[in-house]
Amino acid sequence: MNEESSLHKESTSINDTMEEEVEERDPESNPLNEPLLKRNRTLSSNPLALVGAKVSYIESLDYEINENDLFKQDWRSRSRTQVLQYIFWKWTLAFLVGLLTGVIATLINLAVENIAGYKLLAVVKYIQKERYLMGFLYFAGLNFILTFVAAILCVCFAPTAAGPGIPEIKAYLNGVDTPNMYGATTLFVKIIGSIGAVSAGLDLGKEGPLVHIGSCIASLLGQGGPDNYRIKWRWLRYFNNDRDRRDFITCGASSGVCAAFRAPVGGVLFALEEVATWWRSALLWRTFFSTAVVVVVLRATIELCHEGKCGLFGEGGLIMYDVSNVTVRYNAMDAIPVVIIGVLGGVLGSLYNYLLHKVLRVYNLINQKGKMYKLLLSLSVALFTSICQYGLPFLAKCTPCDPSFPDICPTNGRSGNFKQFNCPDGHYNDLATLLLTTNDDAVRNIFSTNTPLEYQPSSILIFFALYCILGLITFGIAVPSGLFLPIILMGSGYGRLLGILMGPLTNIDQGLFAVLGAASLMAGSMRMTVSVCVIFLELTNNLLLLPITMIVLLIAKTVGDSFNPSIYEIILHLKGLPFMDANPEPWMRNLTVGELVDVKPAVVSFKGIEKVANIVNALRNTTHNGFPVMDDGVVPPTGVANEATELHGIILRAHLIQVLKKKWFLKERRRTEEWEVREKFTWVELAEREGNIEDVAVTKEEMDMFVDLHPLTNTTPFTVLESMSVAKAMVLFRQVGLRHMLVVPKYQGSGVSPVIGILTRQDLLAYNILTVFPHLAKSKRK
Repeated sequence: MNEESSLHKESTSINDTMEEEVEERDPESNPLNEPLLKRNRTLSSNPLALVGAKVSYIESLDYEINENDLFKQDWRSRSRTQVLQYIFWKWTLAFLVGLLTGVIATLINLAVENIAGYKLLAVVKYIQKERYLMGFLYFAGLNFILTFVAAILCVCFAPTAAGPGIPEIKAYLNGVDTPNMYGATTLFVKIIGSIGAVSAGLDLGKEGPLVHIGSCIASLLGQGGPDNYRIKWRWLRYFNNDRDRRDFITCGASSGVCAAFRAPVGGVLFALEEVATWWRSALLWRTFFSTAVVVVVLRATIELCHEGKCGLFGEGGLIMYDVSNVTVRYNAMDAIPVVIIGVLGGVLGSLYNYLLHKVLRVYNLINQKGKMYKLLLSLSVALFTSICQYGLPFLAKCTPCDPSFPDICPTNGRSGNFKQFNCPDGHYNDLATLLLTTNDDAVRNIFSTNTPLEYQPSSILIFFALYCILGLITFGIAVPSGLFLPIILMGSGYGRLLGILMGPLTNIDQGLFAVLGAASLMAGSMRMTVSVCVIFLELTNNLLLLPITMIVLLIAKTVGDSFNPSIYEIILHLKGLPFMDANPEPWMRNLTVGELVDVKPAVVSFKGIEKVANIVNALRNTTHNGFPVMDDGVVPPTGVANEATELHGIILRAHLIQVLKKKWFLKERRRTEEWEVREKFTWVELAEREGNIEDVAVTKEEMDMFVDLHPLTNTTPFTVLESMSVAKAMVLFRQVGLRHMLVVPKYQGSGVSPVIGILTRQDLLAYNILTVFPHLAKSKRK
């Protein structure tokens, strides 16, 4: 817990605690010759971050192809059959990702709908008998138990399963390793915890967890199962590297969104717009294929549910909203409420981001105190939610049923728009219709069209205010949770309320106002536009909504961007995950990579044929993951005849550990033959990142031996001149997916090292740079 405290202070208050040092100046010196930038400390980084609800040691991923001698030999020796086999199995795994995600999403839907459905059915029976206290005790008690199950699993068994998981997935696809995020235990806890938390009626959805579940499935399939029981089939081991795992997790994330909203194209666009950093056409096809498989599974399940084979309440969670039979008419005057709802979405979305940021800080202080406090916080929120959902409908007035709906009004058992609750026969309670139901059913009810008189304005106002409060206090507790549904519920509340107020002045239905409100708040908070537009298009199944939905999303995002970042960017910063943004800060143009290297410790490098003792000492005394390999006394093939220092490339820590583990030592200093390397190593083995220097035992005699590093060295590292701006280097680093960037001197000469430093992800982050160069913060504020 002390680690959490220190992490929180360091990751959230870095810029607040900066102190500017005032350097003494020589009065006779010329100020024009003084350096523009002044530093006050050494460039450093924090290797800890919050992954889920667990403090973890993080490092970067190796998305760059390691072109060493083994890789080149393997690439040359691959036959066409092997290449086709690799492609076939990659598509097969993409198919399995979609299939398993669809099946698990279906099971979660059926479990939630039936558990919550039978719970509410029992509560209704108590209310019909006017045993209101027993109804509340049953309702709150069952919600308490369901929340307890979800929270105890997250707190004690898989802390990384808490929350939505989307910020961690976004960071992973950006190049940041998030340990224990995609394990089998995390997957199991995420599934069971989502069922428990959503069935308990908490203001959270299964959409975010489904994205994490799809990513877990993809990761486990790609690496052959959990770490302790991994399948070692040769064809499967080809995928056990960071590049292929990144592609599979992207497929899993898009499949999760598709399973949540039954929106295949929306799922692909969500991965493209929100979570993925690198994209290419081959990945587009594979993600689309995975989402197509998910849709087929969901469609088959819907047909089964129509036949009554999914339980009493099984059908509800599979169809959220459909207005394909609704005629949408609007004219020029309807642009006014559309603009208003877009502006409201941007303002309220940014306000929600600001308040949620404050709430998460408070929750972090509570969670630092131990597991018991995490559990108590979750149970307290569940109890408060149950009190509000059960008690507030008593404040609403009973509304007479429309005589034209004798069969569906009032509703006592299954899903419906007219919950009788405590009202006499022939009447219904509109607030109970929205609160005393599942979250999916609440969305369907408030989205319902052609119901202009069904809900009273006071009930919609109470609904909106309640879900604003619940949306702030529920996210951040130790259960699997998602932000999609809370934002949809809040947005639909003020959207429908605006529809009631604008009723005589517009042709747009109140239910469509609720849809636009939900879309605007998602754009105002999450800052997604294209994917949200397509998701709502696939949800509503009505192309006539497309123009006004696009306008609302564009306005809401523009307004929201003028206040603060998106909610996922805020969470990434709070967790301390070193996410690299697409756009560098303007002041980065005024700083060169050479100046960054100057404030870093001296680079640790190896010779092409290095002594074992030097390798062991470097690995034990540093945390570096890459080391330049250089050869002295090399005569260039052209040019000056003087001997020079050659940069052979860069070698990874993981490869050095494998060398030490396999005892690939030489008694004399010499270059090895190609067959000697292939006898000990394969390219597939070098793609894996396993092992720790503490697990390696080297004898005293072996310390005096040598290792030929040439065959294992990446001979094509990315290098930049020391005069390159940090802004340009950051764009290159992010777009190529680098882990290490070598900085070379502008002028070459005898006695000049070919490498003057190495830049990593942490060195290029804005807040790390500002701790070293505080004067840049002034130019940032201008």
